[in-house]
Amino acid sequence: MTTAVAVPPASPRRRTYPTGWWGMVVLIMTEAMIFAGLLSSYFFVRAISPEWPLGHIEPPELRRISLFTVVLLGSSVPIFWAEAAIRKGNQRGLRLGLLLSFLLGAIFMANLFIEYEELHFGVRDNAYASLYYAITGLHGLHVFVGLLMNLVVQIKAWQGKFTASRHLTVEIFGLYWHFVDVVWIFVFSSLYVSVGHW
Repeated sequence: MTTAVAVPPASPRRRTYPTGWWGMVVLIMTEAMIFAGLLSSYFFVRAISPEWPLGHIEPPELRRISLFTVVLLGSSVPIFWAEAAIRKGNQRGLRLGLLLSFLLGAIFMANLFIEYEELHFGVRDNAYASLYYAITGLHGLHVFVGLLMNLVVQIKAWQGKFTASRHLTVEIFGLYWHFVDVVWIFVFSSLYVSVGHW
């Protein structure tokens, strides 16, 4: 006589993330700490300074950078769209989303160069100026790297290398680009909104 053995119900399978995904998460956390350190330095110097900005420096105009902030933050929307499209195997949606995001990011980057040309202070003028250029410059570098990454992903997209089941590169790039946008919210609030003028 055989005894029936109860088989426990299978537990729901948890999603496992590949090494590349975790690598980007670690990179994002590292870069976030760098920005946190720079912004902490900014607020420390501001707290111990008798005036801000130092040296009666005229802060950047808030109206224009507010417009380009909307442009940059808006560049994340096409990335969400592109990711959703490729999950359904929609190659056209992926390519269009990546292209729109690239164009918006490039517009924001162009404004950064224009702003640097119009500023009334240089990087060596005082602590405020140095921190301003360091923080905005580092963020601009991240935007530039993101644009290069976008181009690489676009090339692969046009080559048809992504499918509904194989699009890890798109997800990893999306993580990076969304991080760049989130960091800008803190940079914009600290360096522009808190001291800017209309």
